[in-house]
Amino acid sequence: MDFDEWFRKRFSRSWPFPDIEELMKEMEEEMQRSFRELEPNLPKHMVRKKKMPDGTEISEFGPFIYGYSMTLGPDGKPIIREFGNVRPSGFPQSRTGFSLAGVREPLVDILDEGEVLKVIAEMPGVEKENVKVEATSDSLTISADRDGTRYYKEVELPAEVDPNSAKSTCKNGVLEVTLKKSGKKKGVPIKVE
Repeated sequence: MDFDEWFRKRFSRSWPFPDIEELMKEMEEEMQRSFRELEPNLPKHMVRKKKMPDGTEISEFGPFIYGYSMTLGPDGKPIIREFGNVRPSGFPQSRTGFSLAGVREPLVDILDEGEVLKVIAEMPGVEKENVKVEATSDSLTISADRDGTRYYKEVELPAEVDPNSAKSTCKNGVLEVTLKKSGKKKGVPIKVE
């Protein structure tokens, strides 16, 4: 039974409050069925077996992470950045309603501090030995791997920088990269006479 059919069955009755215990039992069964279908497609590090006190074994899944940050750009327009390892994928057309990436996208903020840009990335549990950072004049690539949890993000920078000026630190899973803006001017308009 798909979700739409389940929803119509439950809420098309004349009485708006069906038996709560029955409803909760059916919801749990639907969730367990969904996870059984999802399990073969998950990366191995996202599925764990757990032994219960009564001797039965259950599967635990995750972590599944999705979020976004919203800031105002220098032009006053909102900038929305997604992060995590899950992306919405057109529910209800998709059976699960999301797609799962093999890598987690860290939460990233870019701060323009006049002469420098600071890029701050949050990657919980990651130590500096596991982080790789590459810079070009207009982008920054961040990658890390911690016990099978991989992070990856390509960051488009709002100004040209000198990649040779980059300095970075990583403490408690927070990476901070400071880049000096390049002195190059992009061009000026010239009046044609």
